[in-house]
Amino acid sequence: MAQRLDYLKETPSQTAGPYVHIGLAPGAAGFDIYAQELGWDIAGPHAAGERIRVEGLVTDGTGSPVKDVLIEVWQANAAGHYAHPEDPGGTEEGFRGWGRVITDFDTGEWGFDTVKPGPVMGRGGRLMAPHLNLWIVARGINIGLNTRLYFDDEADANAADPVLGLIEWESRRDTLIARREIRDGAPVYRFDIRLQGADETVFFDI
Repeated sequence: MAQRLDYLKETPSQTAGPYVHIGLAPGAAGFDIYAQELGWDIAGPHAAGERIRVEGLVTDGTGSPVKDVLIEVWQANAAGHYAHPEDPGGTEEGFRGWGRVITDFDTGEWGFDTVKPGPVMGRGGRLMAPHLNLWIVARGINIGLNTRLYFDDEADANAADPVLGLIEWESRRDTLIARREIRDGAPVYRFDIRLQGADETVFFDI
């Protein structure tokens, strides 16, 4: 007698809200649980490299700010190594290489301080340009969005980057480039994230 196989049904997806901040950024939701919010200290005070600030705005398909977004960031250190036990160069004191920020509830602006990452060795021994890996969640987003932030003052490295090279249209690649300015003597990179519509940010299916 043939055995009957019962397959489990796929669990329905749901958006991240409305309790995403309570669970992942409780301080922003008014819950004083931690001495310091988790994920705010990305590089630590002793990490080597150029200190930078990254700022931006998340907008929807109409161009309106999205004010309840949570962004996680992963990055290499200034030498191009991730904080991972299998990476011998990733044991730098105080460097976490991971952070979590939320947008301002009134303006939709977000920002964080870190060190500028170095080039990272990719698959097949191909060097990737300095970049930040970003993961975006918010109400209305069923599956977190993955993207990258590259730096406009790394033009030569960007031109040779194997991931950017997968994007056919230059105008689409441009949505992943942060613009550098100097503010009060310190470097600030601007990176706006557009979820839909004209100039929609490139997101990766990973």
